[in-house]
Amino acid sequence: MSVAGTYDTIVKSPMGDQKGTFTVVPGDDGSSFTGSMAGGMGSMDVKDGTIDGNTLNWKMDMTVPMPMTLTCTATVDGSQLTGKVNAGAFGDMPLTGERQG
Repeated sequence: MSVAGTYDTIVKSPMGDQKGTFTVVPGDDGSSFTGSMAGGMGSMDVKDGTIDGNTLNWKMDMTVPMPMTLTCTATVDGSQLTGKVNAGAFGDMPLTGERQG
């Protein structure tokens, strides 16, 4: 099954649950992807997105509430997405999601 799609996500952050929409657009090579994460604090583009089987790895540059690079990993299992977002000094935050449609 392809990892492509749009996912309704929740990141369990120190500031409470952050709901968002995560879009995965695989590249023609099948091992990279682009997309974005849009939520209550704006939208962040996927950087350095890679696909390894059903595992996604990517980075995002957050600007609100403070500038930092988030390092993310997630596994897609059917319509479910589970993983984590690493926010540097703030540590890992659980990420869950469900594919739309």
